[in-house]
Amino acid sequence: MQSLTPAHVGKQQKGITHGKYCFKKRLGPAVVKIMRALFLAFAFFFSIGTTFSAELSPEEILAAARLNPMGESVTLDAQLRAGSIKVPFTIEVGDGVVRYGFTSPQQDILLRLGENEAILEERRDGGKTPVPISKLDDSVRGGLITYEDLALRFLYWKNPRLLASETVRSRDAWKMEIPAPRGASQYGVVRVWIDKQSAALLRIEGYDLNGRLVKRFEVISAQKIDGQWMLKQMRVERIDPETRKTTGITYLEVLGKN
Repeated sequence: MQSLTPAHVGKQQKGITHGKYCFKKRLGPAVVKIMRALFLAFAFFFSIGTTFSAELSPEEILAAARLNPMGESVTLDAQLRAGSIKVPFTIEVGDGVVRYGFTSPQQDILLRLGENEAILEERRDGGKTPVPISKLDDSVRGGLITYEDLALRFLYWKNPRLLASETVRSRDAWKMEIPAPRGASQYGVVRVWIDKQSAALLRIEGYDLNGRLVKRFEVISAQKIDGQWMLKQMRVERIDPETRKTTGITYLEVLGKN
C-alpha cells in the first residue's frame, strides 16, 4: 500500500515550516490506515443561491452545516497531495451517503450524516463495519486527517457558541466554537467558520485540551461542475502547539467529475 506520511521536521521559509513527505509501503490490509481534517466531507458542496437567515441560533447553524454535503448525486475524482506525492481516490455522493474510495488495497469509507449523529463505516473485502471509537484517532492513508476528522462529529456536539461574523476569502461567515464532550475527542474544542449563504464549512480549527491550535482545514478554492459549486482545493495544516508553526501540509484536491 502507498500512503502519505509527513515528517515532523521540514524546511522553514518565511515563518512557515513545510513538512517533507515520503511514501511508506506496507503489506496487507490489516495495516492500512487512511490519511491523517476535511475534509474531508468538508465543504464539498456550496449550493450557492441558498441564503440563510441572520437570526439563526448556533444550533440551527450547525444543523444547516450537517445538511450541506448532501448535494445532488455525483462521483468525483480527487487526490491527496503532499509536495510531489499524490494519493488518488474517488468521492461519491448519493442517497445521503458520502463515500471515499481508495485502491491498493481496496477500501471504502462511508459517511452518513443523520439528524442526530454521524455514522462512519468502513468497507473492505466485501464486508462493511462501523469504524470503532478506538480507531478514530488513526490517520487516513498515513496523512494529516484522522477518521474523527472525516466523521464531522463536532457538528453534533452540544453547547455551540457564536463568536463573531468574519470574512473568509471574501465570503461572509459565522465563526463558531464547539466544546468537545469530555473524553470523547482528540480535540478540546473546535472552531468553525460557516458560510452564511450556503452553510458550507470554510475553515475548521482543532485545539488540544490545553486550548492550543493543533490542526487547521481551510477551503482555498471552489469550482463549478454541472452547475453546482464544489470544492476544488482544501489545505490541511498540522500546527506545533508549542511553537505555533506549521509542521506539515497536505492538500485535498477535486480534479473533476468521474
